[in-house]
Amino acid sequence: MTNGNVTTVNEFFFLGFPGLGGLRFLLFFLILSAYTVTVFLDMMIIILVSTKQSLHSPMYLFLKNFLFSEMCLVTVIVPNMLPNMLHIIWMDGANVSIPGCIIQSYLFVSSGTTECYLLTAMSYDRYLAICKPLHYNTIMGQALQYFLIIFCWMLGFLLTLVTLSFVALLKFCDQHIIDHYFCDLAPFIDIACSDTSGLQIDIFVLSVPSVAIPFLLTVVSYVCISVAILKMPSMGSRKKAFSTCSTHLLVVGMFYGAVLINYFTPVRGHSVAINKLLSVIFTVVTPLFNPIIYSLRNQDMHAAIFSYVRRQK
Repeated sequence: MTNGNVTTVNEFFFLGFPGLGGLRFLLFFLILSAYTVTVFLDMMIIILVSTKQSLHSPMYLFLKNFLFSEMCLVTVIVPNMLPNMLHIIWMDGANVSIPGCIIQSYLFVSSGTTECYLLTAMSYDRYLAICKPLHYNTIMGQALQYFLIIFCWMLGFLLTLVTLSFVALLKFCDQHIIDHYFCDLAPFIDIACSDTSGLQIDIFVLSVPSVAIPFLLTVVSYVCISVAILKMPSMGSRKKAFSTCSTHLLVVGMFYGAVLINYFTPVRGHSVAINKLLSVIFTVVTPLFNPIIYSLRNQDMHAAIFSYVRRQK
């Protein structure tokens, strides 16, 4: 649409991964396979946690919600929305409406923010279990469990509404080609022809309650946990205590490592290909490894899986 000498853009064209040629079909099937395995493992763990009495504890209730939010995040990007990663790779680029792009960006950021809060709740649960074992059942009652879960989901999706309102007010002129494979916030800032200072301030301010504070609370929790473990009298008790939180600590490290590398390192000096590779790690690889880690390293999950397999034979 033309307004005077300015052409107003109604849709974007996403390049995806240009220059791959026939290799794009290999990339398509690799990402489709990774997505399928991710959803299968997430659903398997969610069903096990929901049905196995031995897994009916606060830690696994938080884990179930975390994996569901991660499944939402990867589904928003890979197969089920426009622009979706698989469609763009297969077609070697695709046109996407601006409203569809804004909706995808909102759901992606909201799911990621919810994950930050859920990881913090899981860290707090481990802190209580190891540092306050005598008061654990009293403090981490059913009321607190469900309050934390509802709080994580509501805050994750409500905070992002502010960002959505700024994005919805942006205007896009002439430039409509985006060298990416999904609607991240950075492309909006790069190609908008209206003032983006409000959006940039919003992103900076909201990164404090959505990323920085949850990260700091998680770090503080694990510092306290480490001190408590080191004070335990026997090696056996220290090893047992560490085993109850090592899996979660590994997932926390992977998640925040991917977030920091992808969103908080300077992009100058990085090629577009490197930036997209970092995004693939955050949106495809990390969600794949998280359920694998919980499946392989968690003894309770091992027992539940083996019990289910034996029952099926």
